[in-house]
Amino acid sequence: MRSVRARAALGATLVVAVALTAAGLAVLLVLRGNLTDRAGLEAEVTAREVAGELAAGRAYADLEAGDEDSHPVQVTDEEGRVVAVSKDLEAISGTGTAQVVPVSPAPATDPGDDDDDDDDGTDPPRSEVSSDPPDFTNGTATVDGEAADYRFATVEVTTEEDVTLTVHAGAPLAAEQEAVDTVRNSMLTGLPVMLLVVAGVTWLVTRRALRPVEGIRRELAAITASEDLGRRVPEPDSRDEIARLARTTNETLTVLEASVDRQRRFVADASHELRSPIASLRTQLEVGEAHPELLDVPGAVADTVRLQVLAADLLLLARLDAGERPGRTAVDLGALVREEVYRRAADRIAPEVSVADAEALEVGGSRGQLARVVGNLLDNAERHAERSVAVSVRADRGDVLVEVTDDGAGVPEAERDRIFERFVRLDDARSRDDGGAGLGLAIARDVASRHGGTLTVGEGAGGGARFTLRLPGRTGAGAADDG
Repeated sequence: MRSVRARAALGATLVVAVALTAAGLAVLLVLRGNLTDRAGLEAEVTAREVAGELAAGRAYADLEAGDEDSHPVQVTDEEGRVVAVSKDLEAISGTGTAQVVPVSPAPATDPGDDDDDDDDGTDPPRSEVSSDPPDFTNGTATVDGEAADYRFATVEVTTEEDVTLTVHAGAPLAAEQEAVDTVRNSMLTGLPVMLLVVAGVTWLVTRRALRPVEGIRRELAAITASEDLGRRVPEPDSRDEIARLARTTNETLTVLEASVDRQRRFVADASHELRSPIASLRTQLEVGEAHPELLDVPGAVADTVRLQVLAADLLLLARLDAGERPGRTAVDLGALVREEVYRRAADRIAPEVSVADAEALEVGGSRGQLARVVGNLLDNAERHAERSVAVSVRADRGDVLVEVTDDGAGVPEAERDRIFERFVRLDDARSRDDGGAGLGLAIARDVASRHGGTLTVGEGAGGGARFTLRLPGRTGAGAADDG
């Protein structure tokens, strides 16, 4: 039962078994009821025929009960005594009395009574057959030595002598019993065969439907064993859930492969970037240890600061890759940009700032991470600018825009997407001293993306680069702390 095929086959078989059993019982009950009603109708017709003869004044010995072999008749009086029975009826049950030997009833009138009735001025009794629905019972009767089950109908009749008689007429139930037994036996014989067919078909259909799943499982096991994320699971040609599962699995493998490749490149680039300043710092310290007068303290400090910045950038990227979500604190981008510009008042080029104070410039997010984005954009602009750097903050259709523009050489159109990749420096910024490690813009775009915004680069009015940070305006109060 650990197999999906086995559970599906068992479940389908049980459901069909319950359904067929319920349907079979319903069919048997309906068939039995119809045949029993038919027998009751035959019995009622016979009973009313006999009652009609009695109402017409026919003598008991002259009653015609139709086919007496198949429709036994018993007539009783008001006191329950049998006054007439059909020919060859030897025993009976289910009619209220088992007596089959007629008794001689006391005469209700004598020949002279007719004149008295005429003389007293009253009408003679009127004979009639009761119009009430007959009562039905089941019983047995032995006719000519053969016992069988019968459906009895009971009808009352009043004779011309004002005597109330009860006519019990029966119809055989043999046909009903035979039909019900035949149908039941057929169902009992056919049900196991039907269930075997259902189980077999369900097993085969499920096996065929799950065959692609087994192929996907084997390929995933092979990928796990080989650690080759370049492989893909087979995709069936169908458009069902299994095909969508295969496509989703391949998409997941593609994303996983890209993530692993990016992580490997990140580790390799990080090792390369860390190796140079560490080696330089070690060399300076070793020279300073051997020749104190040659120790380049400012250079060692610069390398240490570079290592500190690079380590901080690498840790931030690792946190972003791990899926860290920014806080949702309200951040005033106008005030944030002014603070970052104020810190750079003594830099080589002091940025010019323009903030639209009359507009709502709040966004939701981490103040620390957004400050890192603005700082990286300002550092990048100052590194490439010749004489001026400008930064502006304004609202635009529900968003807040921060634009940083420089008058440098700009970014070639073919390189405008690549500069946001990690450890990428363009040819005119290859110097590690001037160009940095190539992580600032990558961090800026990742932070912007995790804040629901975008970071793009275009051409400024003076021909330099213009970086545009677009963040969604704040719509509600935040409760999270800064990240």
